[in-house]
Amino acid sequence: MQSINRQSKRRVWVVIFGIIAVILCAAIFAVVWSVRSGAPTGEIFQKRAKKEDPLPKTVSSNVLFLGNTFWGRYINDWSMASALKYKYPFSRMNEFHREAYDAWISGLECPTVAGVNMTSAQQEQALQFNCSPKYLPEAAKWYTVFTLANNHTDNQGVTGFEETQAQLDKNNIQYFGHYDPDVISDVCEVISLPVKVTYDNKSKKDGKLPVAMCGFHGVFKIPSDESVAVMKQYGQYMPVIAMPHMGKEYQSAPDQLKTSFYQGLIDSGADMVIGDHPHWIQTTESYKGHLIVYSMGNFMFDQQDTAEVVRSAGINMYMSATDTNGEKLAKWLTLGEKCAKYKDDCLAQAVKQKLTRLDISYKFKVVGTNDGDKIVKPATAIQQTDILGRLKWQSTVDQLQPPYSGM
Repeated sequence: MQSINRQSKRRVWVVIFGIIAVILCAAIFAVVWSVRSGAPTGEIFQKRAKKEDPLPKTVSSNVLFLGNTFWGRYINDWSMASALKYKYPFSRMNEFHREAYDAWISGLECPTVAGVNMTSAQQEQALQFNCSPKYLPEAAKWYTVFTLANNHTDNQGVTGFEETQAQLDKNNIQYFGHYDPDVISDVCEVISLPVKVTYDNKSKKDGKLPVAMCGFHGVFKIPSDESVAVMKQYGQYMPVIAMPHMGKEYQSAPDQLKTSFYQGLIDSGADMVIGDHPHWIQTTESYKGHLIVYSMGNFMFDQQDTAEVVRSAGINMYMSATDTNGEKLAKWLTLGEKCAKYKDDCLAQAVKQKLTRLDISYKFKVVGTNDGDKIVKPATAIQQTDILGRLKWQSTVDQLQPPYSGM
């Protein structure tokens, strides 16, 4: 019996030694293979690295800037008389082919406060506006960003302005700017601009890119040098787009005061200046090769009495950038996903990560609009020609300098 047990133990040890020998042989083979293939010895027992994720190579965004937007007062009356109700003001916007654009940006020239019961006549007499927040779910299908830097966003008081911000947050519409030009901290905001991204493996995805939007309300007084200088800290890292709201109303061209201020915005770091407030289209110019639009006019408004107030010039901007390495662009896109929240720390993060500006090119054209007959829609061919003439568009485009040009 003892002899049988000894034989069994021997067989067990033989099996154990055999397994060990197989493992050792496999290890030796792995080492030899690693040396011959040039793989690092330290990675012999690790899985080979997965194929690297694709890197972004190009990014682009097709943006439409639009003139004054307003759905209060008589537009609300027209809407409530229509079977479309809150959809009415937006019912012909599909004719602008929203799907062709990555973003729409406009000035919202009214607070959006619930429970305001002023009649249209009362609003007109007091020039105290309100745009019901019940329109915002429809507006959110079209608009990406609103500037609030104008002379009407405080018409329902400080709490009304704060409610407007909250209502826009609720409907996922980004915003920037303040009705008080002395609130320096609210001049600029980093927004998360929707973009199209092409990767080195030829795949394409939607993404977000940080862009600084700066609003200047100058109807009652010229914004201070201190507020204008805020743009410089953003301009070191990212595109800066200034959208001032000022100037004499119902004029076909800016006065010298306005011209000097808008040119000063370029001198202080703005890549372009896109203005509104006069309710008429005004001229454009190339200043040091940069585009200045002095007034786009009314995009959506209830003024209907003249041809001047029912037309506007939408400014179509196509921006693009290429990063041959891809790593810098990847970092910007990662940051861009975090910039949609108001008062985010995107600028601080760009500074902390030591990000540098992308080399972006810009192309511009004009999309004429017309909100006559109580509804906004594309301009006719004749209206488009007249709009380009008022803007002096061809002369301006001819004088733009790289990275700015017409398209």
